[in-house]
Amino acid sequence: MPIGPARMPLFDHIGELRRRLTIIVVSLLVCAIVVYFATPALIELMMDQIREAMRGGDLYVFTALGGFTIRFQVALFFSVIICAPIIIWEVMGFFLPALKPSERKWVVPTVAAMVVLFFLGMIFCYFVIQSAAFGWLLDQSFEFAQNLANAEDYLNIYMMLEIGFGIAFQLPLVIFYLSILHVVPYKTFRSQWRYVYVALMILSAVVTPDASPITMLLMFAALIALYEVALAVARYIIIARDGKAALKWSRADYEQHALDND
Repeated sequence: MPIGPARMPLFDHIGELRRRLTIIVVSLLVCAIVVYFATPALIELMMDQIREAMRGGDLYVFTALGGFTIRFQVALFFSVIICAPIIIWEVMGFFLPALKPSERKWVVPTVAAMVVLFFLGMIFCYFVIQSAAFGWLLDQSFEFAQNLANAEDYLNIYMMLEIGFGIAFQLPLVIFYLSILHVVPYKTFRSQWRYVYVALMILSAVVTPDASPITMLLMFAALIALYEVALAVARYIIIARDGKAALKWSRADYEQHALDND
């Protein structure tokens, strides 16, 4: 008789969750304290991509606590980036006991893919999005007002864009697993592409923190490309594993096929 995933009592689950959250929080705080001292150089790095849009303007801090607040926020932001592998590993590790033995082999590749996609999203945002987004936003007031660059406002938008793109770039993994596990049949993803594209457009509008259509359209284009790549990889794996007919399978068909092969 096949052995299912191990079941943990409720209090063990709570204890495990607390342990993993403690690791994440401590890692972030320790890293933030170290990174805090390097924040002036890091802020300069962040501003490199938007200096041109600012037309050479300087950042301004309007409160006595503003400098400390900004430096701590930036330190925490870079701590999330540095600790991303730890955070993702701890989150996946919490769900590991619920997985079947045959499914656990996917954990390490999944964690690696999530980390890579997170960084790819942030790199794409840094080199492609930041300058275009801030350029459009600042141009809206250029003809009738002078922009005083509030450091906290500018850097918060910058950090939200980076995190938003890092998270949005996880989409291929979601599509990939929904397909190969037949939660949503591959054929459905392929035939309903118009609705999927509309959903991606809405997601792009929701995830981007600014009102720039440039940002939304660039994210939309990136998500479409990632969606198509994810489906192409899923199609290859489904056909290699179960045959071309499996592209039409539902979850029930997939489970019945697994029972027949046991």
